Amino acid sequence: MARIAVIGAGMGAMAAAARLAVAGHRVTVYERAATHGGGVGRMTRDGFAFDTGPGLLHLPAVYRDLFVKTGKESLEQSLGLVQVDPASAHVFADGTSVALPNASRAGVVRALDEAVGAGAGERWSDLVNRARVVWDATRRPLLEEPLLADPEYLEALGHDPYPGLRKRGLFRRSTPPVLAAVAERELKDPRLTALLESHALAYGLDPRTAPASAAVLPYMEQTFGSWYVRGGMRGLADAVHERCRARRVEFVFGAEVVAVAEKDGRAVGVELADGRTDEADMVVAGVSPGVLRRIAPAACGPAARPAPPVPPGRFTVFLALRGARAAGAAHRTVVHAPDRGAELAGVFGEGAHGPAALRYRPTVTVLRPDDPDIRPDEGHEAVTLTATVAPHGRGVDWDDEATAAGFAERVLDAAEGLLPGLRDRLLWHEVRTPADTERATGAEGGGVPAPVLAGGGGVFLRTANTTPLSGLYLAGGFAHPGGGLAHAGMSGTMAAGLIVSGADWRGSQ
Repeated sequence: MARIAVIGAGMGAMAAAARLAVAGHRVTVYERAATHGGGVGRMTRDGFAFDTGPGLLHLPAVYRDLFVKTGKESLEQSLGLVQVDPASAHVFADGTSVALPNASRAGVVRALDEAVGAGAGERWSDLVNRARVVWDATRRPLLEEPLLADPEYLEALGHDPYPGLRKRGLFRRSTPPVLAAVAERELKDPRLTALLESHALAYGLDPRTAPASAAVLPYMEQTFGSWYVRGGMRGLADAVHERCRARRVEFVFGAEVVAVAEKDGRAVGVELADGRTDEADMVVAGVSPGVLRRIAPAACGPAARPAPPVPPGRFTVFLALRGARAAGAAHRTVVHAPDRGAELAGVFGEGAHGPAALRYRPTVTVLRPDDPDIRPDEGHEAVTLTATVAPHGRGVDWDDEATAAGFAERVLDAAEGLLPGLRDRLLWHEVRTPADTERATGAEGGGVPAPVLAGGGGVFLRTANTTPLSGLYLAGGFAHPGGGLAHAGMSGTMAAGLIVSGADWRGSQ
């Protein structure tokens, strides 16, 4: 039995902790905040409740496997997991609207044909079929196995497996280099283009630079469905935390780790802000790159290697509304921006800085769960509005009250067409910016990491789960295989597998 220190109580770190405890290790989790969950938080006020992190779960099999492997009670026995249908609704810039059914390829084709025009569904379905090639090629190396240091292996992952349509003519090329090229060449309609690019933007990816393999994101959602936890997605974090406690994982909250203790080139414990050093045989860190560089510089390789860019963050507005939720309202609706170019320039830091960079109307995701546990009674509604934005400090000071308030008005304007009489129904609203995310999670700029993608020369890979510092492993959204609830859970599986089975571990199959 080894003593294992886990830094952070985010989803990936807790997933690793539960698996390590089941394997017989003594696990202690050190969390700087007062609670678990990392970015999967909760805000409550006056009988209303809101998720401060992800609003839906995709690839629920990741957490089903975690609960099967760590206890008797299944995921569904531990929380109320329900499939969302329709999976999403979309309101495009020209006013066209469409509701896409959950996990139904034929239903999506019909819906797009009816809303966009004959043939639209087939073009979208053809793209999703090509994205399946990406899924089949990358599922195991990117989602089930740890990242190897072998140069040939990494070079292979740097190539995009998306099977682009072949051009006619003497000089033929295949595999469009970026997602925007896929949309332009294969979808041939601005509404379908917006639909595809919105999946990338939701994960903080720029469709103009993201590899064509990013088409796998709508493939995963459409194939495996969208799921919600009754009472809010915070319930998933609570369930994982309880599973850890049931496996005798010890949690120490309000405990900031300021350094990973080292001896003879190996991690041997953690040094805390109160001056205490707790010994450990191995350490798992679920932290951002900036925090890792501060607490374990030896784990980050050569000092000259540049830090990875800070990804975009999330701007969220919580709405407490009087009046009942409209019958038949979609759980999730994406209201698309009228000028995607202006939005991408604002999010990814081109041109103007500060308030001038926020003069666009953003793409806004509107979450309206039909859930009595998140509202005081049937005469009220809890609604969450979210937009992907530039991180704190990269051209935008999100701590500036006027900047945050001004952008909140743009978000409200975007949602008003979907929520008639919004401002008259509004009891109060609260805003969360990337600056708030940075304070809550420690992630630089409040950036939210994207899932790993093949292609782009390997730029869209994350840090491996092993590090140059022997005995130190990484888990969570900033480690392989990247951000998102499911991917963070996978990273915890990989870190635990490497510790329990050694460097030759290659997944569960």
